[in-house]
Amino acid sequence: MEGICKSFPGVKALDNVSFSVNKGEVHGLVGENGAGKSTLMKIMTGVYRADAGEIYIEGKKVNIDSVAKAHELGISIIFQEMTLCRHMTVADNIFIGRPAKKGPLIDDRQMHRDAKKILDDLGIDINTYTMVGKLSVAKQQMVEIAKAISYNARILVLDEPSATLTEREIQQLFGIIRNLQKKGVGMVYISHRMEELSQICERASVIRDGQYIGTRNLKEITMDQLVNMIVGRSLEDKYPKYERKIGDVVLEVRNLKAFNRLPLNVDYFCVRKGEILGISGLVGAGRTEIMRCVFGADKVQTMEVRIDGKPVKIHSPIQAIDNGFAYATEDRKYDGLAQGLDVEYNTNMAHLRQLTKLGFINDREGARNAEKYREMLRTKTPSIRQLVYNLSGGNQQKIVLSKWLCNNARILIVDEPTRGIDVGAKFEIYQLFNRLSDHGVVIIMISSELPEILGMSDRVLVIHDGSINGELETKKTSQEELLYLAAGYNKLEGKAAPVISSRSVS
Repeated sequence: MEGICKSFPGVKALDNVSFSVNKGEVHGLVGENGAGKSTLMKIMTGVYRADAGEIYIEGKKVNIDSVAKAHELGISIIFQEMTLCRHMTVADNIFIGRPAKKGPLIDDRQMHRDAKKILDDLGIDINTYTMVGKLSVAKQQMVEIAKAISYNARILVLDEPSATLTEREIQQLFGIIRNLQKKGVGMVYISHRMEELSQICERASVIRDGQYIGTRNLKEITMDQLVNMIVGRSLEDKYPKYERKIGDVVLEVRNLKAFNRLPLNVDYFCVRKGEILGISGLVGAGRTEIMRCVFGADKVQTMEVRIDGKPVKIHSPIQAIDNGFAYATEDRKYDGLAQGLDVEYNTNMAHLRQLTKLGFINDREGARNAEKYREMLRTKTPSIRQLVYNLSGGNQQKIVLSKWLCNNARILIVDEPTRGIDVGAKFEIYQLFNRLSDHGVVIIMISSELPEILGMSDRVLVIHDGSINGELETKKTSQEELLYLAAGYNKLEGKAAPVISSRSVS
């Protein structure tokens, strides 16, 4: 790709960007949210047409004017958000829109045989008759790869493929990628996880503010130098140093018992004014389920909640919001945002009652409110009328936070607040959390990143099998100790801790 330019109303997304991928290479593409990575890849895969620039495949100039044309040329993309039909089988999804036929009829058996051959070639063990909705996220990701390869892809784009995977699943994904490398498939690997790039990529190209910054061999550059290229400045400390003024207990939760995906049994925990409480644990430990109960989103058998020492009833999210709670969910696209609506509506979504008088919404006040939080969180958007769907992941996350901040929440629960967000946007969100703590806001942060838990929390609760297996001060603990407790071990038992990778914690 040479000299690619692309503009949208009010925004120049790409300005003279060049990019290349070699046969059998995994080439990292990195940059902050909104830098232009996805736009460049959408031009490569025929979703958008470039305003200027040229594309060559094996030295031959090509015109990619549609997704179908990209598939014809052997180019496929696996988006960060799954594009599978959950109610259909694995084989149906792989060959959707182009099934094997016997005369005018679909040859179902042949389609399943073809799907099995593709999966076997990739080393993927999945029954082709299984409904996709019953598969784990990791296996759905593998079906996406098989679907892309079914187009005889020579060039494959993977957009944040590991965002929701555990360490074991990531290594399995890497195995599939290396298998594709041997077959000569060139791949573009988009990720915000710096440590992954050095494991799987030979080179990485950096885009910043729609411009090409440079390409580096990852064996000849440190991750800190790469981060410096991405953000255009040095981040001396990933987690801004801050001394929080912690006050009296604001929230107390006692005797929480419930059965959702697993039995939950929490005797007691509390959070103090201005404190950030980290929640850690292995995959499926129940950390999200516990906080959903506290927010009233899931039913409980018993639960006692006190705010400022006074008992409150929380049986629904509405009651939680009325008592000063806010919950920025893990899956912002499905649970946190109305993607088909604009920035203004999404910002004011939990604040509509305050903007309503005699049954009518005050649009002017709503617009002022949206502009205020757009400036406060430095959200990159052409205007508050922009559809949220068109924004980058980091800016979508800022809108989720704006939605709750404008509601004057006293207790903010954030589930994976920086997942899929670049290093610069992470730093801004950490600074925002510090400012909120200055105003006495209680923050409960669920995170799968142990450095983030230790870097931002004052205390951490370690969840195992739906219960709290340990409460630690972050200044007096380590990643190893958190992993020890997350695996169900307790120092009093005198057992040796198992070897677990920190990437498996979520």
